[in-house]
Amino acid sequence: MKRFLLALALLGFTPIAKSQNLYFPPLLGSTWEQTSASSLGYSQQRIDSLYAFLETNNSKGFLLLQDGKIVLEKYFGAFTQDSSWYWASAGKTLTAFAAGIAAQKGLLDIQAPSHSYLGSGWSSMSSQQEDSVRVWHHLTMTTGLDYGVANADCTAPSCLFYKAPAGQQWYYHNAPYTLMDGIIENATGQTLNGFVSQQISYKTGISGLFVPIGDNNVFFSKMRSMGRFGLLLLAKGWWNGSPVLTDTQYLYNMTHSSQNLNPSYGYLTWLNGQSAYMLPGSSLRIPGSLLPSAPKDAYAAMGKNGQIICVIPSQNRVWVRIGDRWNGTGIDQVPNLFCDRIWTYLNALENSANLATSASMGSLYPQPAAAGAWLYGSFHQGEKLSFWDAQGRLVVRVEAAEGRVRTPEISGWYVLVNGQGQKAKIWID
Repeated sequence: MKRFLLALALLGFTPIAKSQNLYFPPLLGSTWEQTSASSLGYSQQRIDSLYAFLETNNSKGFLLLQDGKIVLEKYFGAFTQDSSWYWASAGKTLTAFAAGIAAQKGLLDIQAPSHSYLGSGWSSMSSQQEDSVRVWHHLTMTTGLDYGVANADCTAPSCLFYKAPAGQQWYYHNAPYTLMDGIIENATGQTLNGFVSQQISYKTGISGLFVPIGDNNVFFSKMRSMGRFGLLLLAKGWWNGSPVLTDTQYLYNMTHSSQNLNPSYGYLTWLNGQSAYMLPGSSLRIPGSLLPSAPKDAYAAMGKNGQIICVIPSQNRVWVRIGDRWNGTGIDQVPNLFCDRIWTYLNALENSANLATSASMGSLYPQPAAAGAWLYGSFHQGEKLSFWDAQGRLVVRVEAAEGRVRTPEISGWYVLVNGQGQKAKIWID
C-alpha cells in the first residue's frame, strides 16, 4: 500500500484505485486472516502514537482492515474482542442498507409516500403535506419536519409537525430516520431485527441487535461485526461471491450525494470530498470537505461519541473506532473532527511515504520532517517556499537558506511548493 512518490497536485490527491481482490472471514468463529503492519511499511513508533492518541481519547477499540485482512486490532482497558458496544447513529447506515435490500426485493418503493407503509396520520401534518413526504426523504434527512420540537427523537404524531416542503430542507433530525424502522417492518412483514438477521447477518456473520432505548432503536454488536459491515460496503454489497445487496444504483446513491442541500450526505451515510457539508444541530452549509485529511472517496457511518466505520474504496481499506467521547471539540452526534484527526495518524503510518517528494526538488531530508527542523533539498539561497494545508490554504511562506529551509511550527500533512511551482507532499511531526 505505497503512496505516490510524486505530488502531482496541490489538492485532489487521489491514489490509484486498488483491485477489489478481497478476503472475507468465515461466517462463524473468530478466524480472520491478518496482514502484518510491517509488510505495509508501517512504523511501529507511529502505530504506538496512533494507539496512544486513541487511548487518551476514551477509545474502547480500533480495527484496520486492508483488502479485508486485519492489519491493526486494538482493545483498551477491560474491553475485549468479545465485548459488545453500541453503534449510535452509525447504525443509520445499516438501516439504509437494509432498506436497499427491501427495495431490491420489490417489497419497498423508496419513491412511494411514507403513508404507504406508516398509514395515514403518521404525523400532525395535513394529508396533503403527508402525501408529499416519500421514503426517500427519510433516507436523505429532507422530510421538512419541524426539528425545533421539545423531543427531536419522538416519533409520535404529536411530535411531528410541518416546517418546510419535503425536499427543500436538510436537517439531521432523528425522528424521521427512526420511522424508517417501521417503514421497513411494514414493507417486509418482519421485525427489523428479523429482517436484518435473515438478509444480512446470516449471509455475512454480522452479529448484533437493534435495542429500543427511549425513542430510538440502537444497534449493538462486537467491533469485528462493524468491520464486517464496512467490508460488505467495500465489496459493493457482495460477501465472498454471494449477493447481499446488488442494486448498484441504490448503492451508488447511498454512497454519493443524494441531494444538493448537503452534498456530503448520501442515504444515511456521510461522504467526504464534496464541496460543502452540514452537521447536526445546524442549518449552516460549511464550504469544504467533511474530512480534509482523508481520501476524497472515503465515506463513513458515524455516530455519537465517536462510533465510526470508515470505508475507502481507492485504498481497499476499512477502519473502525468505538468508545466514549473524545477530548476535543466538535459535534457530538457526528464526530467528523475526531474522524479527521484519526486520519492524520493513519496518514503518518508508512515509513517509506512520510516524505513524498517531486524528483526535481531533490532528495529532502530528514524523513519525516519535524516542526521547527531544517528540511534539506535542492533549494537556492533566498528562494521563497510555501506550505499549504490539506484544504488548499496557504499556511506560511518561508525563505530558504542555501539547500535548506526551516519547517514551520505545524504538524500533519502539508504541500511544500518551491519558487518554480514544484510540489512535495510532506509530513511534519
